[in-house]
Amino acid sequence: MQRVTQARVDVGEECVGRIDTPGLVALVGVTHEDSTAEAELLARKIAELRILSDERSVLDLGAPVLVVSQFTLYGDTRRGRRPSWAAAAPAAYAEPLVEHVVATLRERGVHVETGRFGARMSITLTGDGPFTILLET
Repeated sequence: MQRVTQARVDVGEECVGRIDTPGLVALVGVTHEDSTAEAELLARKIAELRILSDERSVLDLGAPVLVVSQFTLYGDTRRGRRPSWAAAAPAAYAEPLVEHVVATLRERGVHVETGRFGARMSITLTGDGPFTILLET
């Protein structure tokens, strides 16, 4: 998760998600053991962590979140020169869990923008900090 002042994600020439006010970019990776329980916990943490200005949360400020799926977070580079993606869940398993994170955030009243699952995306952001946090469930 990265604190930002603005961010957008493009697929080709199309902007598919954009936030224009301070908020968070959440890069979400899914592994084989993850479940809806982890997705809900992750959404709760994204919404409630007091990491924005004056130690306030997304919910406190009504701040937006840009959620982008990113299987490469589970890349293993311990051996050889080519990362292994074995720990990343397959798309059929991962996509519904990423969508569950988004749906859970929206149920809590968070404005959520997204990338496009499985697409080659270009992410542009202006970091607020730098301030990046790794959340694991």
